[in-house]
Amino acid sequence: MLTPVFSIKHMRFMTPIFYQITHTLRDVIRERVKDSPQEVDILHWMGRTALELIGQGGLGYSFDPLVEDISDTFGDAIKGLVPAFGGIIFFRNILEFMVKIGPPEFRAWLIDRSPSKNLKEIKRISDTLYAQSKAIIDGKKAALESGDEALLQQVGEGKDIMSILLRANMLASEEDKLPEDELLGQMSTLVFAAMDTTSNALSRVLHLLAQHQSIQDKLRAELTAIDSSEDIPYDQLVELPYLDAICRETLRLYPPVGSLTRQAQKDIVMPLTWPIRGVDGKMIHEIFVPKGTNVFTSISASNQNKAIWGEDALKWKPERWLSPLPEAVSAAHIPGVYSNLMTFNGGGRSCIGFKFSQLEMKVVLADLVKSFRFSEPKAEIVWNCGGIVYPTVGHESNVPSMPILVELVSEPTRPN
Repeated sequence: MLTPVFSIKHMRFMTPIFYQITHTLRDVIRERVKDSPQEVDILHWMGRTALELIGQGGLGYSFDPLVEDISDTFGDAIKGLVPAFGGIIFFRNILEFMVKIGPPEFRAWLIDRSPSKNLKEIKRISDTLYAQSKAIIDGKKAALESGDEALLQQVGEGKDIMSILLRANMLASEEDKLPEDELLGQMSTLVFAAMDTTSNALSRVLHLLAQHQSIQDKLRAELTAIDSSEDIPYDQLVELPYLDAICRETLRLYPPVGSLTRQAQKDIVMPLTWPIRGVDGKMIHEIFVPKGTNVFTSISASNQNKAIWGEDALKWKPERWLSPLPEAVSAAHIPGVYSNLMTFNGGGRSCIGFKFSQLEMKVVLADLVKSFRFSEPKAEIVWNCGGIVYPTVGHESNVPSMPILVELVSEPTRPN
């Protein structure tokens, strides 16, 4: 149903919209650093930009025009979700049972009387996401019911993910229709997955470029070798070798989501790539996994495995993608949908929007690296594992933030 949204044709259609958003971001940052280098909270601006990219590209809706210092409440709610979940680790098993107790009003009453501040914060965030998601879906439904002319007036001209999903749902038989609560859940999940992972991945790339000035210079040289008076067209942008190598290497070594848990839907026998020795001394080549077993999968361990990627697997080295990869990479038959990596998962539960995410990253990096130099800040940036990996200033803070020193490279020419 959603496959056409992520086709190359649609990516070409979305590219000018993405550039419009990143030009606004570029102008906002330029205004802050026009007189002298300044520290800018890149995570804050990447989060707002990622929300606007998925808003316009995925929902046909503008959350945040990036013209005010105050960010959108929807985006703030999503950014606060991961840290809040990290603070309720002891409540997670209880929550599975709470959702089955009584009506929603009673469950809300229980949470309001909980001693956990984080649990109350998650409820507040959920209420915010629900209210705005419902308003957006109601607006999309009204546009669909009004006809094609109303759709053409919307961002994305009705070719966004939610418009396609709602149109298909309206045409479905009664038994196949998705209830509104499920549509709302799909929308919140879509925005959460796209915003947090993309903003953190972009922040990670810019942090790495700040730490590796020679790599940043090489990327800037690749970008500025193209006519700077125009935005780089889609077909040319996706083929830039060094930009592509930097994106791939960052997503290999530093996947935004380091691990996943899946539940076996039936009894299976899982073969082992490398046999292990059991307590009885015998070699084990496969493991029986009963139905209902939760299987923990480490994306980072797969992406950083020295037996697959070589002895320099723990080194950030974009150049590895500019020459043939080790034979062990193809021999491992890693089931990921992207570059022999598990970053976007594999199989039926893989990330359908990985091409969308790649385009977002490349458009943002192309626009910003041409315009600015990024350098390390005075404070130490620490990357924390909390479901989604996120940065903070120092080890003591749990507030997502990543200040980076930014200075103008030159005054780029704005495309007409």
